[in-house]
Amino acid sequence: MDIKTHKLIDRSLSGEPLKLEEKYAEVLLSTDERMRADETGLVHGGFLFSSADYCAMLAVNHPNVVLAGANVRFLKPVRAGESVLFKGKVVKEEGKKRSVLVEGFREGEKVFEGEFLAVVPREHVLKR
Repeated sequence: MDIKTHKLIDRSLSGEPLKLEEKYAEVLLSTDERMRADETGLVHGGFLFSSADYCAMLAVNHPNVVLAGANVRFLKPVRAGESVLFKGKVVKEEGKKRSVLVEGFREGEKVFEGEFLAVVPREHVLKR
């Protein structure tokens, strides 16, 4: 896999890339006790969002890609110890903008879906 973006991300928190093709990516998030929000083992949605976002950025796979917006739905709860496979596909390109649909599955059951708006500027957003 030729990963061109988010090279320093903590994969233990945001997921492990499994597949990378042009305009498509898959990321596996193996949840653990650090992600628990409460005593029941409920995984905090921020970890799911992070993995879905990472999947969207990999689907674009450009060194300068950044997230500009997202519309997401958490469809089912995830418990610490469960794994979620995120699949992201670029569905629209308009200038610098990319629309990426991302779905998350736990053992084949959809638990997450979202549309991510990514932007690919000419230079890195933090470049001075």
